[in-house]
Amino acid sequence: PRDPSEDIRDIRGPKLILPWWVIPALLGGTAILTLLGVGVWRWLRRRPRPRALLPFEVALQRLEDIRPLMQPQIGREFSTAVSDIVRSYIELRFDLIATHRTTEEFLRDLLESSKASLVRHRALLSQFLQQCDLVKFAGISLTPQNMESLHHSARAFVLETATPDLETGTRDASRLTDRLPGGA
Repeated sequence: PRDPSEDIRDIRGPKLILPWWVIPALLGGTAILTLLGVGVWRWLRRRPRPRALLPFEVALQRLEDIRPLMQPQIGREFSTAVSDIVRSYIELRFDLIATHRTTEEFLRDLLESSKASLVRHRALLSQFLQQCDLVKFAGISLTPQNMESLHHSARAFVLETATPDLETGTRDASRLTDRLPGGA
């Protein structure tokens, strides 16, 4: 027979009984959060990402940004800025070192370059860079008309060299003018 002391059991805590609606609510909440997460993820993927600007677009935007410097009392700053923009554009567009070099060094190396579209504009580029050097280093002052002319020359150079040579056929010129900041 059994020992009577074994009949007595210690008190246990109450059994956990979940209400009938808890498990369906948890499953439904998980499903809603999953659908919401997928929706946000798809929305973020579809958002248009800003495209990287091409070198000519960067140069044209920077040229527009320096217009406030077109004042006779700060002509040197304007000349330096416009020269830096053109030189930076040449480096990005033609993969040719143009900054941190004197105008003479750059133009001499340009003659040895195989960049036909850039060599074609050597005279204009030479005149432009030498005018900028006169202002930067010789202290020549610029009139508003001279500044406008320098700005126009820089913009014209960038626009004329923006696309690869037409014989390569790599870019349609009509598409180019549609994307120009401030019009052609």
